Amino acid sequence: MIQKNNIAIKVENLSKAYQLGQIGTGTISRDLERWYARVRGKEDPFLRIGESNDQHIKSESNVVWSLRDINFEIEQGDAVGIIGRNGAGKSTLLKILSKVTAPTTGKISGKGRIASLLEVGTGFHPELSGRENIFLNGSILGMRKKEIQRKLDEIVDFAGIERYLDTPVKRYSSGMYVRLAFAVAAHLESEILIVDEVLAVGDAEFQKKCLGKMSDVSKGEGRTVLFVSHNMGSIAQLCNNSIILKSGVVDFIGNTNYAIKKYLAHNSHVESFIKEPKNIATQILSVLILNHQNEQKNVFLFSEDIKITTEFQYANRIPDLTFSIIIRDTNENALFTSHFNLREENNQLTLIIPKTILLPGNYFLEPVLHIPNIQFIDQIPNRISFQIEDTGGEHSIYNSADLGFLNSPAIWQ
Repeated sequence: MIQKNNIAIKVENLSKAYQLGQIGTGTISRDLERWYARVRGKEDPFLRIGESNDQHIKSESNVVWSLRDINFEIEQGDAVGIIGRNGAGKSTLLKILSKVTAPTTGKISGKGRIASLLEVGTGFHPELSGRENIFLNGSILGMRKKEIQRKLDEIVDFAGIERYLDTPVKRYSSGMYVRLAFAVAAHLESEILIVDEVLAVGDAEFQKKCLGKMSDVSKGEGRTVLFVSHNMGSIAQLCNNSIILKSGVVDFIGNTNYAIKKYLAHNSHVESFIKEPKNIATQILSVLILNHQNEQKNVFLFSEDIKITTEFQYANRIPDLTFSIIIRDTNENALFTSHFNLREENNQLTLIIPKTILLPGNYFLEPVLHIPNIQFIDQIPNRISFQIEDTGGEHSIYNSADLGFLNSPAIWQ
């Protein structure tokens, strides 16, 4: 049982509503009704008709709930990942926790100063130099000048911008912005560190440094970290527990590995190819993508085998008839091809792509029934897609780098 004094953040019945379009209800009488409810301390009467924040459906109301009835507790010193699709409410939650915006209903309680990195250059004044912005951010956190001065060299060294320290930050590149902003947020003495997806701007080396620093902040210094990322490998590498948000509500809270599997399974739309047999002597009838439990899916972990099962028919034996599967990238470049010569009558085949062969990314497969160099008999061009997600492997630190598609089978000695 977690003791109450070990809770860094407690969120109770937290909700946030936004009004679409112009501010106001559209009529003076409704605006007065809303004002009178607020004066009496009552809930806005027009929020009752609000909708959840689902970007894929047409809105019937001008009020949208970005968050609705969120409840959770985060233990001091824990690193927690926030997972969800675009529009799920992740950034809104972090802005409320950082006190950038206020909730519509509910409350947040906790202890300790909060350092947040929500957007590139958050909290920086563009006209001030990097040095001046370090002192400005420290002052906002309630630190004294001597405390900031003591951390200054460490911050500058981590950010790697010593040459530009006295240059106005409006002249910084987005990468320099992020380097300095993260260094300030991570090194100044706050009890809670909140980081949004902005680390994707930095290069692979700096991302690795940031993940290492956040791990040190959480495990070594006992500070609480909240981390939003679409890179499941980074989440798995840093966070023990995670929160899944779905259309503004909490879908799951718990172990990160289970949360990632649940999130990927939920977002996996099955793509397959099945057709009714026609009066054609030779044709492909079906192509299914399965996991090791023979479940149809199209999102796989880097550590999972991929099974491709195919069914076809051919009435008469055709010399040199071959069935091939081409794996392509999203630009339709062929990455590799596997062939099977149909010397004997065989209506079903299964191809297994071993785990860790394909790097995390999006792919298409193209089945082809053909006579090599002579005739294409039947093919399914780029209709079946699948995705591979990294969940903390060695490649996760390079989430914005081009590493190709195939994992090298070379052996290091």
